[in-house]
Amino acid sequence: MILIADSGSSKTDWRVLHDSGEVDQFRTVGFNPYYQNAEDMLQGLQVPEILKLRGMVREVYFYGAGCTSDKNKVTVQRTINAVFSEAQVTVDHDLMASARATCGHQPGIACILGTGSNSGDYDGVTILSSRPSPGYLLGDEGGGCYIGKHFLQDFIYDDMPTHIREMVEDELKLSIFDIQENVYQRPFPNRYMAGFCKFIADHKSDPYCFGLFYNGFLDFFRRHVMRYENYQKKPVNFVGSIAYYNGDVLRKVGQDYDVHIKVILETPIAGLTLYHQEKI
Repeated sequence: MILIADSGSSKTDWRVLHDSGEVDQFRTVGFNPYYQNAEDMLQGLQVPEILKLRGMVREVYFYGAGCTSDKNKVTVQRTINAVFSEAQVTVDHDLMASARATCGHQPGIACILGTGSNSGDYDGVTILSSRPSPGYLLGDEGGGCYIGKHFLQDFIYDDMPTHIREMVEDELKLSIFDIQENVYQRPFPNRYMAGFCKFIADHKSDPYCFGLFYNGFLDFFRRHVMRYENYQKKPVNFVGSIAYYNGDVLRKVGQDYDVHIKVILETPIAGLTLYHQEKI
């Protein structure tokens, strides 16, 4: 039996691959070693769906946000082994999950466009190179927070079309004071800013809202995709809700700048399941 996990800070999607070929699935809280210690993560694993698998799982593949450094990987590995003591546990970061889910064993450029953004040049086995990922304050081009931040800036400076601003005030009851409080005084300002992407997507037929996505994706292409060697000859694949629900705009940017976009997935877990089923 093989256990696969795709984890973010808020939730983790799990797949259980039985030797018979049957697949089970469930969801738990998220894990991020940057924000949680081993004790907190171990507590999050104490759920019936996981505990009933003890003694049955021979391999665990855990892909998670914050699992980039060796230190964090070891922390997560030891925590999982505390539950599955006899299993071989492999921990990798979310960019590898994107690469394996979308590219499989073939080379390509793997990208993440969710709340944040990331990318890597994948040779079918390993990620050969990746661009810096400095987080929402200094980067995350094309991600939900990045696009939402530009939307809020336009609202604050009164740089959005009048009819859009009226809809924002009417539908969202937004004010400058609300923005400042949520960005500077409350936790998870990146999630708050990314939350406005739903409004933007709902009005994507308007040139202004379309342009927010288009320009954000173009910034991502320029800072990420176009920096990889021979990027025009490689398939470019995406994982993440921003990419998935705005794939029409994303493909338009790719078409305009000679980038071959192949696969766009909302989450990587289905692709990871197919990738690891080869081991059954």
